[in-house]
Amino acid sequence: MLLDKGADVNAQGGVYGNALQAASSRGHDQVVQMLLDKGADVNAQGGMYGNLYKGADVNAQGGRYGNALQAASSRGHDQMVQMLLDKGADVNAQGGMYGNTLQVASSRGHDQVVQMLLGKGADVNAQGGKYGNALLAALLTDHDQVVRMLLDKEADVNAQGGRYSNAL
Repeated sequence: MLLDKGADVNAQGGVYGNALQAASSRGHDQVVQMLLDKGADVNAQGGMYGNLYKGADVNAQGGRYGNALQAASSRGHDQMVQMLLDKGADVNAQGGMYGNTLQVASSRGHDQVVQMLLGKGADVNAQGGKYGNALLAALLTDHDQVVRMLLDKEADVNAQGGRYSNAL
């Protein structure tokens, strides 16, 4: 109703940053689809769930989740993740506390989401965020199935970074 009256589908503000991130985080598939149909930016960042504050560098890391794809992946909303990917969400976008979408999905043990992200070209060795990389995220949170998936995709067992430095 509000969108039909001219509300800005990409308006920034509040804890979630924008409507798409709020709906993605909460698992509201129909709302996400409606926002996407109305032109919501799948790579927009903002609020606690991103890092775009007025005048801030859009590539700076900050906030809990960098974008709607990370928010949906963190909760294991696989249908929503697929919807966002189909609409062109950047599978390797950097930002937020976890650094990237593969890392947040790996840290939560969402193996279906991890598989979808890898299938869409997620960089298995991307660095950044709390854990440093997806392999460390899965190892440190005891998600053995995800660890195996990442190793099958040639995750670097000697990669270093994040709060915990390395896999050993």
